[in-house]
Amino acid sequence: MVARLVIAAPSSGSGKTTVATGLMAALRRRGDRVAPFKVGPDYIDPGYHALATGRPGRNLDPVLVGEERIAPLLRHGATGADIAVIEGVMGLFDGRIGTDGQGSTAHVATLLEAPVVLVVDGRGQGRSLAALLHGFRSYDAKIRLAGVILNQVGSERHEEVLRDACDEVGLDVLGVVRRGSGLEVPSRHLGLVTAAEHGSVAVQAVEAMADAVSHGVDLDAVKALASTAPELTVEPWRPDVEPVNGRPVVAVAGGSAFTFGYAEHVELLKAAGAEVVTLDPLRDKQLPDNTAGLVLPGGFPEQHAAELSANDSLRQEVTELARTGAPVHAECGGLLYLVNELDGLPMCGVLDATATMTSRLTLGYRDALAPVESTLHSIGDRVTGHEFHRTAVTPRHGAQPAWRWRGAAPEGFVHGGVHASYLHTHPAGAPLAIRRFVERCTK
Repeated sequence: MVARLVIAAPSSGSGKTTVATGLMAALRRRGDRVAPFKVGPDYIDPGYHALATGRPGRNLDPVLVGEERIAPLLRHGATGADIAVIEGVMGLFDGRIGTDGQGSTAHVATLLEAPVVLVVDGRGQGRSLAALLHGFRSYDAKIRLAGVILNQVGSERHEEVLRDACDEVGLDVLGVVRRGSGLEVPSRHLGLVTAAEHGSVAVQAVEAMADAVSHGVDLDAVKALASTAPELTVEPWRPDVEPVNGRPVVAVAGGSAFTFGYAEHVELLKAAGAEVVTLDPLRDKQLPDNTAGLVLPGGFPEQHAAELSANDSLRQEVTELARTGAPVHAECGGLLYLVNELDGLPMCGVLDATATMTSRLTLGYRDALAPVESTLHSIGDRVTGHEFHRTAVTPRHGAQPAWRWRGAAPEGFVHGGVHASYLHTHPAGAPLAIRRFVERCTK
């Protein structure tokens, strides 16, 4: 039995992350083992979830991995836990554009048969809250909207009015978080600053969230609600790929500049037979001994470009590794690290291209096709990935693209053993690509 519940909201900006993260941390303080999850492709919130729970933050995205893997992935990530807390994405019914809510919080809640708690921003709300709640509860009969947490409540009188509105539609108020609790986490061009970059400040922010939730939310009621979720009869997801021989060393970049990775990626690399070693390009001066392959996840290298550029010795080793034809898998931020220059600062020069910050946000799911053979894919392989960036890469000469998708120019680079692209993919959706990568590392 996996006790579980989903923390959702009517819209972005309602306080889902604050409440969900605070709830995770508050439950952990009481001695509960909490498994944290985030709906959608977001990498930033899971970092705060990990701080709150002491377990890897994991994503549940049916667009990227297929809806049949959502319950197994939850069971995998919740192994040994007392309760799973799943933070939603955007508004409850907001999913992939052009679909009937594919990938939405509601979609995932349905797949998991999990009760939903709606976090409502109380600012500017009165009795009209009853109409909002009535609409959300009646919109989709498959969703069990089971309770409300009132956020940004201004006074005792304001709380009374909002509670009366919830009573009118028969929804329990599980908690109240007061306005001005000092729970703001700094943000920038792509959302919150990552927990890895914040260090002790992030820890303090999570503690403040836990204080607010512990004070204002009925944790016993939350646990009781989570325990009403029915048994999940599916088997847990496992990184079941055939291991290769040789135990090749695969360096996976991490640290403050490269934080956008899925926990299942490393699990699949290890299952495929790799010895995984973490590399911090901001601090480490050389690649791990006997490195046979390199994974460069996304992140915010543009925020650390000067430090990355100054680490000449590591840049040179990455360049030499790529020149040997060794497999290099780079996504988004990893792509930026491989070009000649990022905002005028020298990078690794593996790819003959330059990268610059822009004012334009590129965001969305992509159904992509591999047009050429690479260390990850065969010609014609199809994946669904996600783009999320404000930078642009300009090739200086023609290059083989990593992907093609409808309505866009070819994207990314395949160069020797390098596969580099803006497209973020979830390895659980294409595990054989990870096995293929490790196999190429042995050669």
